[in-house]
Amino acid sequence: MSRRKNTRPNGQQAKLIELLNRRLADAIDLQLQSRQAYWNVKGPHFMALRELFDKVAQGVEKYANLIAEHVVQLGGMAEGTAHAVARRSSLDEYVLATADGKGHIDALATKLTAFGKHVRYASDQASELKDADTADLFTDIARS
Repeated sequence: MSRRKNTRPNGQQAKLIELLNRRLADAIDLQLQSRQAYWNVKGPHFMALRELFDKVAQGVEKYANLIAEHVVQLGGMAEGTAHAVARRSSLDEYVLATADGKGHIDALATKLTAFGKHVRYASDQASELKDADTADLFTDIARS
């Protein structure tokens, strides 16, 4: 954490930064899992599915950027390295053997549902910490 001027008590600030970094890890993990599907999908509807998986990856990248920027605004360090993501992500590992379109759709649907659940919970946690800005960020992500 930096020594940036902040109106939040240090304990609250640290909890918010930890919460944000956990969801940042989820977002980066989801983005990479979307790319895994994009790179490896085979079979019928190949092109349509690649376009869908690409849109998911791009959308999630925007969320990751918003979360990371908010961490820095709070005076923290956005932890988006591969090691940090592997350590912090709450998403289940992507099954690398998945190859057909239906398998990738099912896998990503499950991951998107889990991501949404964690983001909604993070919004509630930020509200409990009395940080409306962070709660709003998570609410906006959950709605999109």
